[in-house]
Amino acid sequence: MAAGRGMRMMPLTDHVPKPLIKFKDSTLIANAIGQLKNKVPNIAITVGYKGAELSHYVIGQGVSAVFNTQHKGNAWWLFNTQMRFINEPVLVLTCDNVVDLDIGFIGEQYRRLHQPPCMVVPVQPVPGIDGDYIFERRNRVTELNRHKVSEQYCSGIQVVNPFVINQLIRPTEDFYEVWSGLIALEKLYCSARYLKAWYGVDTLEQLEAVKKIKFEHNSAEAFG
Repeated sequence: MAAGRGMRMMPLTDHVPKPLIKFKDSTLIANAIGQLKNKVPNIAITVGYKGAELSHYVIGQGVSAVFNTQHKGNAWWLFNTQMRFINEPVLVLTCDNVVDLDIGFIGEQYRRLHQPPCMVVPVQPVPGIDGDYIFERRNRVTELNRHKVSEQYCSGIQVVNPFVINQLIRPTEDFYEVWSGLIALEKLYCSARYLKAWYGVDTLEQLEAVKKIKFEHNSAEAFG
């Protein structure tokens, strides 16, 4: 998911889309794509702001598909593109996540929970980074709340089955509405807490802070 405007990172994002912001020797989005190559069969990207520039870049990185979601909500693609016909797990990442991506752990957790329609991956809250706090009972999510605090919140990493979600939830453009609908059906789950390095980049200050964090990027397991 790479379609956001990046308003909180202006004026940097006046010139480049947020996913193409320089990160170490590469870009934010290439950092994620590099960890996915050879571990998932297909990579699809949603683009919006400066979509032509970003599309050209990610196609050069070897992605399988690009969906233009300009002026659409973050869940629009789930109900309005070819993705809605996929009846198998889809690993969803946001481009502003900088993470040691342990695909083996995520896949194992998804299978352990019997492959639910959606599994969000929680992390321990990081000071200064906003998130939806998770309340759960035996890995079944009972509430997501941006203001009421718990010991874990959503990382921006999740696994979804688009086909199953389309059978359960009315089309919406907002992932929060997807999650709320699944909570009402008792079908939203969360994995065990993610313990490898994770950081969200939403401001220029956070971009500078994440450059000081050590990421190993050493997971070799495939997803699925």
